[in-house]
Amino acid sequence: MLASGLDKPLGSHKLFFDQGVEVEEKSLIEYPSIFPIKVMGKANPEFLPAIVHIAQQFDPIFNQNLIEQRPSKDGNYLGLTLPINATSREQLDEIYRTLSTHPLVSMVL
Repeated sequence: MLASGLDKPLGSHKLFFDQGVEVEEKSLIEYPSIFPIKVMGKANPEFLPAIVHIAQQFDPIFNQNLIEQRPSKDGNYLGLTLPINATSREQLDEIYRTLSTHPLVSMVL
């Protein structure tokens, strides 16, 4: 599932219909913009550095000092909000895919 909760990527993309007609959808996100990505995982000393490394791969101006951290009530999980400088739908799709498949990540929103 992608950030929007739908089974389609963020941003402008093409839809193809049976008649061969191609329709372009408008993006709800204006690029470039700061886009918050929420990442949750088990409280682990390797979790934050791993997520920062991924964010820096996709956003060269990523500032880890702006990450919001929220531990769970019992301290077993950590929620992070990453302010990503989003430059395209493709960039957001790739960062979501990379974060979602990381073994320390439980959920990406």
